[in-house]
Amino acid sequence: MQLRYSFRLYPDRGQRIALAKAFGCARVIFNDAVRAREDTRKAGTAFPKAGELSKTLITQAKLTEARSWLGEVSFVLQQSLRDTETAYRNFFASLKGTRKGPKLGPPRFKSRKDTRQSIRFTANARWNITDRGQLNLPKIGAVKVKWSRPLPTTPTSVTVIKDSAGRYFASFVIDTDPHTDAERMPNTDQTIGIDLGLTHFAVLSTGEKITSPRFLRRAEKKLKKAQRGLSRKQKGSKNREKARLEVARAHAKVTDARHEFHHQLSTRLISENQGIAVEDLSVTGLARTKLAKSVHDAGWSEFVNMLEYKAARYGRTFIKIGRFEPTSQTCSTCGVKDGPKPLDVREWTCAACGTVHDRDHNAALNVKTAAGLAVSACGASVRPGLVPAQREKTGSHGFPTKARAA
Repeated sequence: MQLRYSFRLYPDRGQRIALAKAFGCARVIFNDAVRAREDTRKAGTAFPKAGELSKTLITQAKLTEARSWLGEVSFVLQQSLRDTETAYRNFFASLKGTRKGPKLGPPRFKSRKDTRQSIRFTANARWNITDRGQLNLPKIGAVKVKWSRPLPTTPTSVTVIKDSAGRYFASFVIDTDPHTDAERMPNTDQTIGIDLGLTHFAVLSTGEKITSPRFLRRAEKKLKKAQRGLSRKQKGSKNREKARLEVARAHAKVTDARHEFHHQLSTRLISENQGIAVEDLSVTGLARTKLAKSVHDAGWSEFVNMLEYKAARYGRTFIKIGRFEPTSQTCSTCGVKDGPKPLDVREWTCAACGTVHDRDHNAALNVKTAAGLAVSACGASVRPGLVPAQREKTGSHGFPTKARAA
């Protein structure tokens, strides 16, 4: 499977200028390709092929006075064209229903005012990691990298990213061997069910309750102050740009803290358990309620995605049960459905067997049972056998969602 490993970059002033040129040239080529596609669509003619676009938008454009500055960068222009082709392929696949996930719209024009920018260098782009541990990029130079851990194998490509907070990152794509990774995990026969919530971030079927860190709530006062300072600055001024960076950095701290918490918890659960079951929550629906800010602050989707790809990587079993499973209404002891209960009821007694239940712990036990991970008194599984986790390629990121997988 493929994973992304991201590391912080520290380019000097000259390298930042060179990167800004590369970002701008890649954006122009992307926009030119989208415009060429749109013009042919409106004219009702066939879309131009990649080779034709490369000749027109890059090779011939470099010879003109208006676009001669495209020759100041290397390799990223062709990759920008390939990114356009990929974007259109994904759009058409989404229209046909052959692509999983939410529906995608057609590629849109990129703006020079976008706060996040990126360029990609593939294996044939003559980039390399020097003996001193620097990332050597064509026409940019050797950039200082802060290595938090070694790369397990030789990367197939690297994406240089500048985020909204003005930070630079190098995101390497690595091909990993699941069999080798599985050997790194300790042998265990334990299984757990997880009930995700807001009062507690997660309640495990073992009875353990993991407190919700509430990173956004804790930083809310500082964020409000930074946002007020931004709103008072004149649009287009240098002071407004400084205030925007301050707001972006404050949000980046919250995002990074939540990201680190999710990684540490998901890695711990994967290493301790052979089978993990969670409920397929409707995060989009919950985000439309009055609990929206708390739901987004918890970051359930990111956490579940981490569990899923780490389970696939390390040979564990990951199961999602249906969101309409009555986990909070069913007695985990006798199996009697006791009916829906208001959210303020955190403890209830089963009318059939008299067992007193903690609402969240009972739900975690039912999640485990519904996934087929529970074992009856006679030692037999109460549900069908385990379903292996899907092995999917990890996605790209804003601040990398899968960049620090253990």
